[in-house]
Amino acid sequence: MSQPSAKKPLGGLDAKLAGSPFFYGWVVVAIVFVTMGIGVNVRTAFSLLFPAILDEYGWDRATTAAAFSIGFAVAAFLSPLVGKLLEYIAPKYLLSISAISVSAGLVLSTYATEPWHFYLTLGVLMVGTGIVVTYVGQSMFLPNWFQRKRGLAIGLAFSGVGIGSIILMPLIQETIDLEGWRQACWLMAILLLTIVLPLNFFLQRKEPADLGLYPDGDFSPEDAIAQGHKIAADPVVDVQWVQTDWTILKAMKTVTFWWMSLACFSALYVWYAVQVHQTKYLIEIGFSYIQAAFALGLVGFAGVLSQIYLGHLSDRLGREWVWSISLLGFMICSFLLLAMETTPSLTMMYAMVILQGIGYGAATVYGSMPADVFQGKGYGVIFGMISTMALIGGAVGPWLTGLFYDNSGNYHIAFYVVIGMSALSIFAVWMAAPRKKRLVAGQAEKRAARLQSI
Repeated sequence: MSQPSAKKPLGGLDAKLAGSPFFYGWVVVAIVFVTMGIGVNVRTAFSLLFPAILDEYGWDRATTAAAFSIGFAVAAFLSPLVGKLLEYIAPKYLLSISAISVSAGLVLSTYATEPWHFYLTLGVLMVGTGIVVTYVGQSMFLPNWFQRKRGLAIGLAFSGVGIGSIILMPLIQETIDLEGWRQACWLMAILLLTIVLPLNFFLQRKEPADLGLYPDGDFSPEDAIAQGHKIAADPVVDVQWVQTDWTILKAMKTVTFWWMSLACFSALYVWYAVQVHQTKYLIEIGFSYIQAAFALGLVGFAGVLSQIYLGHLSDRLGREWVWSISLLGFMICSFLLLAMETTPSLTMMYAMVILQGIGYGAATVYGSMPADVFQGKGYGVIFGMISTMALIGGAVGPWLTGLFYDNSGNYHIAFYVVIGMSALSIFAVWMAAPRKKRLVAGQAEKRAARLQSI
C-alpha cells in the first residue's frame, strides 16, 4: 500500500491507464468482478460435478469430496507463498499462471479413473492453484486501491461471483446432463483461457502507486489542502498499532491475529460444508437435478445484492456487524436445510437460498478487515497466513460433512455442527475487534462529528 512517486515515469499502456477520465481502481474492480465470476464458480461447480462423478464411479462421499478438501489444503499451503510473491511479482503474472493451471486441472480430470487422479486434477490444480483467481488472491491487492470505500469496492468486485453463478451454474448443469461432466470441464477451461487470462495479463495492476495515483482516487494530502478539498476523517484508534511495521512474526504474537483467523476458519468451514453437499442433499430430499443446480446458482445471485449492500454497510457501521449478519444468515439457512428433509417445499428452498446469499456478505469483510488492521508492506504474507487458517476450515468442512453422512446416513449432525461453527465465527470476530485499531469511514465521520460538537 505504497504512495505514488511524483518522479515515477509512466509510459505506454500505463500512461494511458493513469490518464483515464475516472479512477482506475474501478477498472480493477471490474476486472476482479469478471475474474471472480468465472474463477470462483469454476471451483464451486465441483458441487455439480460431485453427483455425476459419484454416479459414474460409485465411491463413497468422503472419498470423493476429499478431492475438494485436498485442494483446499494445498491452497492453504500456497496462500502465504502467494502473499510473499506479490511483494516482488505483479499480480497479473500470478493470475495468468493460475488461470492456466486451473484449466490444465479441468482438462486432465477428464482422463481420470482413480480417486487420486481427481485429487491431483480437480484438487491440487483446480482448487489448489485456483486460489489466486478467487477470494484469497484478489484480496491480497484489491484493498490497496481503496480505503474510504474499501468495503463497497470489494463488495462490488466480489458480486461478480453471484452474477457468474446464475449464468454458469445452469449452463454447466445442462452441459453435464446433455454431454457429460467431462465436456463441462472443457467448457470451464475454455472460459478461463479466453476471458480470465488475457483480461488480467494486459489490464490488471497491483496498486494505485503503479499509476501515480492515490487510494480512492483522492488528491494527495498536500494537494487536498492547497485546493481546499475536504480531508477524510482520521480513522486511527490505536496509534501505536497503526504505526507498527507489521510482519508476519509480529502479527502472530497478537491475539487479534488469532481471533481473526478463528473467525475466518469457522466461516469457511460453514461456507464450503454447505456449498459442496447442498446439491446432492437437495436431490436426495426430492428436488430435481436442474432445481438443485438452479438453487446453487441462485445462492450466488442472492449474494450479489448482499455483497454490494453489506460491503457498503461495513464501511458505515463496521466490519463486525456485517460479519455477524452474514453468519447469522448461514445459521438460519442450516435450520431450514434440516427442516426441508421432512417438508421439501420450493418456498423453503428459496428462503434458504436468500439466507445463504446473505451469508456471502461475509466475503466483503474477509477481503477488507485484515487490510484495515494489518496495513503495510507485510500485509500480503499476513493475509496469506490468515487465509491458510481459513482454508483449513474450508478443507475440513466438506470432508467432515461427508464423513458425518457416511457414518450416520444423514446430514443431521453435520448441519448442527455448521450452526455451532457459525456462532463461533460471530464470537471470534467481535473478539478480534478491528474497530479498536482503525475505524471504517462511517465510524470515523461520526467520531469526528461528535468531537466537533463538544
